[in-house]
Amino acid sequence: MKLFNALSLETIAAKAKLADKEETLREVVRLAKASPLLEHIPDETILEKLRQREMLGSTGFGGGIAIPHCRLEGIDGFVVGLIGVDGEGMDFDSIDEEPVRLIAFIIGPESESDEHIRLLSAISQAMLVPGAVEEMASAGTPETLRESFLRHVRDELEVPEGERGRHLFQVLVQEESLFHEILQVFSGIESSQMVVVNAQNVGTYLSRIPLFADLWSDHSKRDTQVILAVVSKQITNETIRRIERITGPLDRRRDVLLVVQEVYYCSGTIEK
Repeated sequence: MKLFNALSLETIAAKAKLADKEETLREVVRLAKASPLLEHIPDETILEKLRQREMLGSTGFGGGIAIPHCRLEGIDGFVVGLIGVDGEGMDFDSIDEEPVRLIAFIIGPESESDEHIRLLSAISQAMLVPGAVEEMASAGTPETLRESFLRHVRDELEVPEGERGRHLFQVLVQEESLFHEILQVFSGIESSQMVVVNAQNVGTYLSRIPLFADLWSDHSKRDTQVILAVVSKQITNETIRRIERITGPLDRRRDVLLVVQEVYYCSGTIEK
């Protein structure tokens, strides 16, 4: 599903005056109910699902951004909306304890986890574009807010039908925040197959050999997370560009390694 199609003006509010998280979740329900997809779902059902998701951990993930979301039985499509918060923002129990100024929400079918993940990935990447939160939160009308948001969205990478060539991406990451952002790049690719492997640097093992014991610091022994992803050849270059938007030039980094290999044979699938 394209965000362009999922995001309607009826589910957008600009310059909203909100006091706290509970009032915000109720505003999410009010806006979401403008969609015909939810007309048969009681307000309290949606609100309770949003509350349950927040109990798992705040969807205020820092930088003035929150993405409350939930899944419901009995609906067959996604409802996406935006809220720009008036003034300096409001408390949302964000992980960085900073006030939230921009909210995107998703309400989707219980059975569509993969599509839900792709929408979350696309929205979070759009909001992490430098200057995007300030621009969107300052929008004075739903029309302006929608236009600003869609300008920053990096649409899902599409593969032409029948295209079969594949590349294997191996991304070795030592910095956890970078790992999370790079993982979202692959999560937003519908055609990709992906797993994550936890590994240790060779220094961890060589330091146990008496001859080399004094040559590695604790810093060099930190864990490495390895993302293995199979990606269509036709979107390989764009995938690399999206990774480098996060990392900067890879040849200047000492905590990320990217290897891309030709795949001779690929068959089967795995669940996320």
